[in-house]
Amino acid sequence: APAERLENYTNKTVLIFTPHPDDDTFSVGGTMALLAKNRNRVVVVIYTNDNKGSYDQDMTSERLARIRKAEEEASCAVLGIPKENLIWLGHDDGELEYVPPKLLCGQVTKIIRQYRPDAILSVDPGESYERWHKSDHRMAAFNTMDAVRAAEFHLYYPEHLLVDKLQPYMITNFYFFYATTNDANYVVNIDATMELKVEAITKQVSQFEPAVTKYRPDWEAEPLKKLKEFYHGDQEKKDGHDVEMFRHA
Repeated sequence: APAERLENYTNKTVLIFTPHPDDDTFSVGGTMALLAKNRNRVVVVIYTNDNKGSYDQDMTSERLARIRKAEEEASCAVLGIPKENLIWLGHDDGELEYVPPKLLCGQVTKIIRQYRPDAILSVDPGESYERWHKSDHRMAAFNTMDAVRAAEFHLYYPEHLLVDKLQPYMITNFYFFYATTNDANYVVNIDATMELKVEAITKQVSQFEPAVTKYRPDWEAEPLKKLKEFYHGDQEKKDGHDVEMFRHA
């Protein structure tokens, strides 16, 4: 068990690594809001610009990337995280595995050494869907942990120390989302921030129908009502409380 509960953090730094600009909100939005409410510095690192996931044949990758960026900023604002705390690595959606591995690991290693977080929240490749069908999720999961290892030792990416004056850094607390039920060993009660999480999810308009098939920037009243009802009902529960589950390591 961690020495201090994540949800009790105050005035600490937490890095959240997400494959796409939505996985953070959908999976740990309640925890993000709790951390922000408790005056922690929450920094979200987004691996991709999510510029492919649309059926609208009038949509372009460039336009979709702008839409996704604005939606992520709006979601995080609801959770109490300013857009200045979002770091976009800017890789193409679905193509993270084609980025040169040394480059990708170096990008994240440098961020870890810069921000020196008290904890990291990152995607876990454990679920079968993540493991076999979502390559960006696999790559983000493994690359983040490769960078954690590299950040400890000055001989990995020595230019960070020699040029940027960034000291090596060791992280001791990891919270992985999208963990399997059997692997999940840490529960955060999000009753106090569940409404914020649902509201943040609604900002991701382009991720849902009808906007996926034919983009529109807003909601009609009935689909919005059904979306909120779905997420309230779908949220994981424990002992009658809304919770988010992690694999703590």
